Amino acid sequence: QRCVHTHLPQVTSTTINRPLSKIYGNVFTVHFGPRKVVVLAGYETIKDALLNHAEEFGERAEIPIFRKMTQGNGIAFSHGDLWKTMRRFTLSTLRDFGMGKRTLEIRILEEVNSLIKYFESYHGEWKPFDTKMILNNAVSNVICSILFGERFEYDDPVFLTLLNVCSKMTINIKTSLAPQLYNFYPSLGFLSGASKTVLQNISELNAFLQKLFEEHKEDLNENDLTGFVDAFLVKQNQKQHTAFSNGNLMFSTLDLFAAGTETTSTTVRWGLLLMMKYPEIQRKIQEEMNRVIEPGELPKLEDRKKMPYTEAVIHEIQRFANIVPMGVSRSTPRNVNFRGYVIPKGTEIIPLLTSALNDELHWKTPDQFNPSHFLDANGNFIRREAFIPFSIGRRACLGEGLAKMELFLFFSGLLRKFVFQPPAGVDKSDLDLTADVGFTLTPMPHLVCAVPCE
Repeated sequence: QRCVHTHLPQVTSTTINRPLSKIYGNVFTVHFGPRKVVVLAGYETIKDALLNHAEEFGERAEIPIFRKMTQGNGIAFSHGDLWKTMRRFTLSTLRDFGMGKRTLEIRILEEVNSLIKYFESYHGEWKPFDTKMILNNAVSNVICSILFGERFEYDDPVFLTLLNVCSKMTINIKTSLAPQLYNFYPSLGFLSGASKTVLQNISELNAFLQKLFEEHKEDLNENDLTGFVDAFLVKQNQKQHTAFSNGNLMFSTLDLFAAGTETTSTTVRWGLLLMMKYPEIQRKIQEEMNRVIEPGELPKLEDRKKMPYTEAVIHEIQRFANIVPMGVSRSTPRNVNFRGYVIPKGTEIIPLLTSALNDELHWKTPDQFNPSHFLDANGNFIRREAFIPFSIGRRACLGEGLAKMELFLFFSGLLRKFVFQPPAGVDKSDLDLTADVGFTLTPMPHLVCAVPCE
């Protein structure tokens, strides 16, 4: 067996104009400063690692800035038995509070209706607007209803404070050089202040959330739980497991809020931009809805099976937009024998999701926006094995079910009411599909016109 870091192809700071896997193969080492990271490329390689070797690739990587922030608490960056306990509790609680059920669908549709009213206030083609903030607010409200048992008005000061603090923290982590330098050189004293701003954000957010938690403690009724926070507080009172600490309450809530907001709202933004770019696809969706949805009604989850084209478009938006291209890093809890290499214990692993979503072996036109990737010859929706935007295996996104519900109801609901067009004087050919690069790939700033359907 060969040690991965001494025998694998190794990539340094060289700019290459074609996929690294075409040069170095589907398993290779990349250097990030002094850190050596193993990249898995291509669907078959990722599946082999995360499904066939689930235990060996089942840990979360130790990323210094997140370790310093969370102290090992929460769901996303916890480890071992703590992670198993929190994931199991979270999945059970999400199901209890409606994930996959009609009760949650009603909550989402309530938010869709609020969003529609907001869009209507811009009077169609007369007043173009940016959808980023309002879509973020609407999707955040859904997760707030699960966490706290209530939705907020878009101008509610408490809601705006929560969104503002989370946004500042996300921006600092995504765009600031300092946290990245801290990740590369955490042991160097002269860079120890690099994470200061992020930690200040965390402190501010902690103070804000603790007030909400205290309010829920005061009103807690074990026979009438309102959401995730109440269920967690009940576990705390039982004192049966040390996992249910204040730190875990804080970061589990934050993990769910962050994971349940940005990726979904960003995907809907990509969807509306792509509908402006490809109006013929938008028209086909609306024609399909006109055939299967009663006049004046919004699509419901039960309508999905009758809307194969819409379902194909939503999946293709996720594939093409490629929101989280590198997934979230894994690590090896022990030495791993994988495809002829020995990967040492504690090695950070990047399952390159973009390489699966653009794998030429699985997609006919990987570089094009093409809903037929998810349709058979008769126009029926088909599932594709290499469609893994939520990752796969033990650390796959636990909010996948919620995200799928939201994407269908928000996207189809908006297209049921509006035709989306570029502002006057902007041709569809001028719409930029280049992503703003960060941990997540977001659309460049743009304006939309939401013209009411006739």
